Amino acid sequence: MNGNLAEKIVVEDESTSGKHQKFPDPKKWHKQDTTWGLSLFGTAIGAGVLFLPINAGAGGILSLLFITILAFPVMYFSHRAFAKIIYASKAADEGITGTIREYFGTKASIIFNIVYFLCIYTIVLMYSVALTNTASSFIVNQLHFNEPPRAILSLVLVLGLIAIVNFGQDITVKVMSMLVYPFIVSLIFISIYLIPQWHLSNLSFSGVSTASTGQSLLGMLWMLFPIVVFSFNHSPMISPFVIKQRATYGIEATDFKCAQIQKYTYIMTVTVVMFFVYSSVLSLSPHDLELAKEQNLSILSYLSNRLHLPVIVYAAPIIAFVAITKSFLGHYVGAFEVMRDIIIESGRARGKEIKEKTVKTTILAFVILTCWYTAYTNPSILGLIDNISGPLIAIILCILPMYAIRKVPVLAKYRGKFSNIFVTVLGIITVLACLKSFF
Repeated sequence: MNGNLAEKIVVEDESTSGKHQKFPDPKKWHKQDTTWGLSLFGTAIGAGVLFLPINAGAGGILSLLFITILAFPVMYFSHRAFAKIIYASKAADEGITGTIREYFGTKASIIFNIVYFLCIYTIVLMYSVALTNTASSFIVNQLHFNEPPRAILSLVLVLGLIAIVNFGQDITVKVMSMLVYPFIVSLIFISIYLIPQWHLSNLSFSGVSTASTGQSLLGMLWMLFPIVVFSFNHSPMISPFVIKQRATYGIEATDFKCAQIQKYTYIMTVTVVMFFVYSSVLSLSPHDLELAKEQNLSILSYLSNRLHLPVIVYAAPIIAFVAITKSFLGHYVGAFEVMRDIIIESGRARGKEIKEKTVKTTILAFVILTCWYTAYTNPSILGLIDNISGPLIAIILCILPMYAIRKVPVLAKYRGKFSNIFVTVLGIITVLACLKSFF
């Protein structure tokens, strides 16, 4: 990798109104590219990865191979399409919301914000369930105490998390960002540590999912799309990534540079994630993975309960708790900002200026009550991913970019590519997956 920024090329940047600016050579790899590659890498590997092995292995070797083949193209082509519609926009500096407003108008941007909020907030609710289950499992299985009342435990956890982020949001975000790489290192360490526990006999051809539920192999593979889209999603990071590349390398070189960074980053991401998935699946039988799904636990919590290994017993649930906490707080911050904007804008549309304190109080009350109720009722985490989170992410990450490329004139240069067909089909299949439960 070459971090020398001395060599420059002259590129005409449309934002400079005809003036010439000097930009780094986009064909070379610079220090900033490494920084952004690691940022994408850290963002892409989140707590959602802790639930991927459960679905990946419960269907046997066929589902595992299917995800292995699908992982990179799903991640690369969908996020490339998302990046394209942003850096082609004159409002790219305003992120995806400004881009949607430019392409489709104010009403469309409002609808997008609502869908985007539902997408993020469903994940917040899901992680409130995961946190409660992780804490409860740790108290019972590792500390050997009686299981605490779920209503009290879930309320304490939700109030504690909300108190942390409201005590100092900026500090909290920085601390959570610092935990990204230790979490990834921990996943790699656990993956290696589990190698002596690998058994090829765990890789059956049918798995437990198809046998126990009676669903067809095709139906089982169909339901893998939401978890794959969810696990590898990091679309909120694409806007700042694109904005920075456009400012650094110029508009003409942004496409090439984004593709270059994303390709190498996603190869590294898929390698790490799939190593963790394979290591987890080879260490547990398909029946164990089905039990993890029934118990509504992350793979790390179940591993700590199932395998009596010194490091796994205590380290795995703690890593899971920290990872899920980090993801909860990160998504909460995003959901809070979107909800705040929606409330303020809706008030202004009716000629009312809502006070900031009133908005914050309303949001806090809504978050606490909904997160507490959801954590208490303990809905299936994988069910939420399959029926809500995965399809909503697919709408934003796959269907929206493909619709924009087809309809917006400035994006016409991106039409006619095979990858467009792949992303479109991916989006449709994932969205339709939420309807499968009705059949």
